[in-house]
Amino acid sequence: MQIKYSKSVIEFEKELNLLDKFVIDFTSVLNKSKIKYVLIAGYISILFGRSRSSEDVDIFIEDIGFKKFESLWNNLSVNFYCLNAQNAKYAYSNYLKNNYAIRFSNKGSVIPNMELSFPKGIFGEISLNDKIKVIVNKNELYISPLELQIAFKLYLGSEKDIEDAKHLYIVFRNNLDIESLRVFNKKLKVSGIFRRYLL
Repeated sequence: MQIKYSKSVIEFEKELNLLDKFVIDFTSVLNKSKIKYVLIAGYISILFGRSRSSEDVDIFIEDIGFKKFESLWNNLSVNFYCLNAQNAKYAYSNYLKNNYAIRFSNKGSVIPNMELSFPKGIFGEISLNDKIKVIVNKNELYISPLELQIAFKLYLGSEKDIEDAKHLYIVFRNNLDIESLRVFNKKLKVSGIFRRYLL
């Protein structure tokens, strides 16, 4: 897998797996609806070649008003359905505006599913505002900054999360902003874990 990397765009081609295709189909609706979003968490390491399974994908979208969300809901409802809310008003008022996620899957399926929420906390806002464009097989996605992704995975601390962080560090070690990574490690208090597992 040959990756072309710049500060704001990562471009590569790969053999798409079922999870990749699901993500591309879902985010294409967000792109067409002109909704700002960012993919976060475990799927990012899978996108870049880590061999592990996942039943869900985490995504933040910008905090939008109800009318815009209702339009997005209708666009998504062509090929997807929401697992935990039956209509747009309930999903928006009872879930999103209370900092809970809603889950979407392909019609007729339960997994994989997309766990969608508004940004949570300062790191959620950084993820959305400083997102990176990824072009995979000519499909456009947006992911959180790799430096934040690595540090946050170390903060979560499970074996799976540490392996995710390690994979991203190995793949992108020559492209990372080391000072930015150091700052995120310090803010999340994972500098020691970083030295232990990744150096």
